[in-house]
Amino acid sequence: MNQVVTSMYKYFHENPRLKYIFFGGKGGVGKTVMAGAAALWSAKQGRKTLLASTNPVHSLSNLFGQNVFGRPVVVCDEENCHAFEIDTRDTIERSKKEIREKINWFLKFADITTKAEDFIESATMNPAFEESAMFENMIDLMFKDEYDFYVFDTAPTANARRLLGMSKVYGLWVDKMLKSREEAKSLRELLSFSKKKEKDPLLDYLLNFKDRMAHAKELLTDDALTAFFFVTLPESLPIAVITRFINWFYEFGIPVGGVVVNGLIPKEQLCADSAEFVKNRVKMQEEHMEEIWKIFDDRVRAVVPLFDTEVKGPDMLNKMVDHLFVK
Repeated sequence: MNQVVTSMYKYFHENPRLKYIFFGGKGGVGKTVMAGAAALWSAKQGRKTLLASTNPVHSLSNLFGQNVFGRPVVVCDEENCHAFEIDTRDTIERSKKEIREKINWFLKFADITTKAEDFIESATMNPAFEESAMFENMIDLMFKDEYDFYVFDTAPTANARRLLGMSKVYGLWVDKMLKSREEAKSLRELLSFSKKKEKDPLLDYLLNFKDRMAHAKELLTDDALTAFFFVTLPESLPIAVITRFINWFYEFGIPVGGVVVNGLIPKEQLCADSAEFVKNRVKMQEEHMEEIWKIFDDRVRAVVPLFDTEVKGPDMLNKMVDHLFVK
């Protein structure tokens, strides 16, 4: 069995163009902590780094012990390290305005007198609407290109899967919409008495949106620029979650950087008078580590021990950096 880890440190040095990294996994496995440590490490290498949370239930402010909601803030007294909990409220309001405009365009184009407001609430009450807003915010950050390196703390894996897959889904949707729109426009021009071609704002929007999604997909699927890291505990359920979803990421073309194992109790800390619970826990973790090596093999990038205190604040994050980026 191969237990030679291509460490996180080595992986980053073998992929020097990496610019966008994501941390995901089952809830409660330590995604936020790993993302925070990765951002802090990157900043210490001299790169202007942004750590952004795309998880609707943000945890970065709690991790750093300072408010980072709604705007990038310097954290850990490291001038190159900025953290940012994305506020989707402004994006949602902006999206509602855009939807109102698009619906009005459509109704005018189809000569329908119904007001757009009748459709707005039904369109924006969909649970996926906030997710779409988060995706828009995420790619806005990437497109602005104001930082040298980006770290994204994602929602639990199923949500992250949908979030990162939106570029492909949106692309398919836009292709169908464009085809329908062009057919409707051709028919309207054919039936019109006027030979003057009307400007079609919705068609222009769809073409621009298609270009935007194509660029997002290009960045998210470039294995020289992007990597998604799964975080797991040495326990059956989080391992099963990764096993289930890792192939989906490959199928969508999202590069998988590897797996980080968190919370391993060091066996050498056991002694004869250790509590039975601790002994049983260590034995269980050993069995699951065997499973991890068997399934993920050389994709394991780090095995991080269970610390005696919560990872929170600059001191503990720096300690986590030392374990996550072992040379």
